[in-house]
Amino acid sequence: MNIVYGYIRVSSFDQNEDRQLIALRGKGVADNHIFIDKQSGKDFERPEYKKLVKKLKTGDLLYILSIDRLGRDYKEIQRQWQVLTKEIGIDICVLDMPLLDTRQGKDLMGTFIADLVLQILSFVAENERTSIRKRQAEGIAAAKARGVKFGRPPRPLPDNFREVCRAWRGKKITLLQAASACGMPKGTFYAKAVRSEPPTK
Repeated sequence: MNIVYGYIRVSSFDQNEDRQLIALRGKGVADNHIFIDKQSGKDFERPEYKKLVKKLKTGDLLYILSIDRLGRDYKEIQRQWQVLTKEIGIDICVLDMPLLDTRQGKDLMGTFIADLVLQILSFVAENERTSIRKRQAEGIAAAKARGVKFGRPPRPLPDNFREVCRAWRGKKITLLQAASACGMPKGTFYAKAVRSEPPTK
């Protein structure tokens, strides 16, 4: 008996998979046959995807909402499509692109059209990912030029920092002892001590 599966990918734990879930459930895919990965699509090292591929048998049907759920790398999307449809022998239906439904047009012309559409869409998906990275880099560069700080805010210095610095500079304690007294790694203490003002005489 052929089984209907669904696959969902969102790029991080901050994104919501509800839209994809609604679409798959609307096609009658049972929740226990839906596999969800919450991580980047830049490669295929994804646990739920791997579990899905192991379960797939010839004649099964896989629903995905869009082609970029398989990934965003042009060559890898092509490779995965080949593995799923040719090597395993399942059907794939891409919900937002009806031409990418391998159940339709099993003749030579139908296969040609589906392959052509797949190549175009996967190429567009990869270009979009590249454009997003470029816009992000440009946005970060512009923000830095405006003085916007990125990363974690610096931790406040411990109350005993200046006193410990004076003792260390006066060679009363070692660097390791000073760092330990301030609860810092040696390198961190040294860098902050060098940047701090020298003790007032």
